[in-house]
Amino acid sequence: MLSIFRKEINSFFNSLIAYLVISVFLTLIGLFLWVFPESSVFEFGFADLESLFAYGPIAFLLLIPAITMRTFAEEKREGTMELLLTRPVKDWEIILGKFLSSLALVLFSLIPTLIYYYSVYNLGNPVGNIDSAAVFTSYIGLFLLGAVFTSIGIFSSAITRNQIVAFIIAVLLCYTLYDGMARAASINFWAAQANILVKLGLSYHYEALSRGLIDSRNVLYFLSIIFIMLLSTRLVLGSRKW
Repeated sequence: MLSIFRKEINSFFNSLIAYLVISVFLTLIGLFLWVFPESSVFEFGFADLESLFAYGPIAFLLLIPAITMRTFAEEKREGTMELLLTRPVKDWEIILGKFLSSLALVLFSLIPTLIYYYSVYNLGNPVGNIDSAAVFTSYIGLFLLGAVFTSIGIFSSAITRNQIVAFIIAVLLCYTLYDGMARAASINFWAAQANILVKLGLSYHYEALSRGLIDSRNVLYFLSIIFIMLLSTRLVLGSRKW
């Protein structure tokens, strides 16, 4: 697994993907946090990072599928997938190596945003007048959300050899799980199941973590989705033996 992890990380940083993804993410969040009047800290006068955690998931919806779309699809297109599967590595090691390397890139994109926290911390009146507990749990929520999107992207890449198709499938699945459930719950036809649909959505559990309290049920929900998507990827890879 470590060899797969190192290979994927080197591949990311030897191309423009890693630098482009991190740059785009930081630029988008920076614009929402400091420049755009409707979300700027300076306009609202509150020392918080609400814009980061409100717009971060939207940025992830596009950027993470862009990271993961090549993981399996490119191997299939270039014919290296068969060579990889014949090596003495288990399917789970391949999947986890690719999943963890993509997730590491998500983590690398979040680490520089601590500068935003430091800046807002010092802008508070008095200095440090920011709900650090809520910021801490929101970071955990955003990272777990990124992990779920990454697992979905890995699965989407495993079911096709076309990277664009993998990207589109991943975006649709991520959006459906993140916001689609809540929007479906607002339709009168589903009124009786509205509460269930809302709780099945990622946004419900993500917002719960943003309130400053880590509830194990929310963490378990994220971990369950990740496990289901990686298990589905394992089934796709295992289908070659059927």
